[in-house]
Amino acid sequence: MLNKAILMGRFTRDPELRSTPQGVSTCSFTLAVDRNFVRQGEERKADFINCVAWRQTAEFISKYFAKGNLVAVEGSIQSRSWDDNEGKKRYVTEVLVNQAYFVESKKDSQSFAPQGESFAPDFGELPDPISPMGTDDDLPF
Repeated sequence: MLNKAILMGRFTRDPELRSTPQGVSTCSFTLAVDRNFVRQGEERKADFINCVAWRQTAEFISKYFAKGNLVAVEGSIQSRSWDDNEGKKRYVTEVLVNQAYFVESKKDSQSFAPQGESFAPDFGELPDPISPMGTDDDLPF
C-alpha cells in the first residue's frame, strides 16, 4: 500500500508547539494550498489542510516558520477518531508530516512574516545548477 502526501502552501497561523505528558514535542498547523485550476471570472480557491508533526520535525517547524511563510511538506494522510465531552464520535483527517522544506528565500518570506523577524535561515548565494562541471578535456576517455 502507498500513502504519501506532498504539499506546498502557506501557514494560516503560527505553528503551535506542544509537548505530550511524556515530553514528546508535537506541532500542529494548517496550510492553505492553492488549487491548480481557476474558473474563468473567479478567484483562485485554496484548500486548508490540517497537519501535525512530531519530535525534531515539530521543533524545526515551530522554530523556523510563521504565519504566511511558504513551505513544502512531505508525509502521509492519517485519520483518527475520538469521543468528545458529550460522548459524540469526532473524526479528523490530517497530514502526518515527516519532512518540511524551505521554499522561498528569507527576503521573499519577509513580506509574509510577522512584524520584526523572519524565521527562514539565509543560505546565501547558491551555485548555478546548469553551469558546466568542466570541459571535454577533463574526461578520461
